Amino acid sequence: MEATIEVTQLSKSYAGVAAVENVDISIGRGEVFGLLGANGAGKSTLIECILGTKRQDQGTVTILGMNPQTNRKSLFERVGVQFQESGYQDKITVGELCEVTQSLYRNSLDYNALLKQFGLLDKLKSPVNELSGGQKQRLFIVLALVPDPEVVFLDELTTGLDPKARRDVWKSLSELKAKGLTIFLVSHFMDEVEMLCDKICILKQGRSIFYGTVQEAIAASPYEKFEDAYLWYTNEEEQDDARI
Repeated sequence: MEATIEVTQLSKSYAGVAAVENVDISIGRGEVFGLLGANGAGKSTLIECILGTKRQDQGTVTILGMNPQTNRKSLFERVGVQFQESGYQDKITVGELCEVTQSLYRNSLDYNALLKQFGLLDKLKSPVNELSGGQKQRLFIVLALVPDPEVVFLDELTTGLDPKARRDVWKSLSELKAKGLTIFLVSHFMDEVEMLCDKICILKQGRSIFYGTVQEAIAASPYEKFEDAYLWYTNEEEQDDARI
């Protein structure tokens, strides 16, 4: 399978403390990849190094065969990123923000169709800062998809969504995956990971402690449920017990 993202022996330290250490990742075209780990495990640093917004200390990264440090302009015509927070102008409307985003790219999708797909078309003239948390989350997914990307990075994409909205988002992403979109997903929701991800990486203290499929993660653990297996890998369950 053609690889869209290749990460080899990536490491990054701050003041001599390793945030990410010797991580390897390979993601094929049309795959959904899940990056998991507790807060502080190194997920944000790893993503920033992959996207080229931080420079790794060692190791290599390619996205669509390009170096994100040296091919930023060409690369980001083909990559979408959903940010948890954005510095948009106060009082800007949903439609205006979509138009601004669309203007940044040579090729783009019809944002009205995307807004309809994600249940936001009736908010076209609404100020973004008046949207609910869940509506903002769906809007940021729409903005990541506006450039018609080949690869999209989604960070906690269904935080704040009700169960039906979450499943609607999953369905939309599954349809995009079927068309060849590669999805790099960061999530704390194990049901979401089980539903969407072809492969996962679990980080703990900057190191990859598991890499493979959800089924392989379960099989290599003492548990039958993925959530229990995840807690076993990360020792979060033991830490929670110790705090009681």
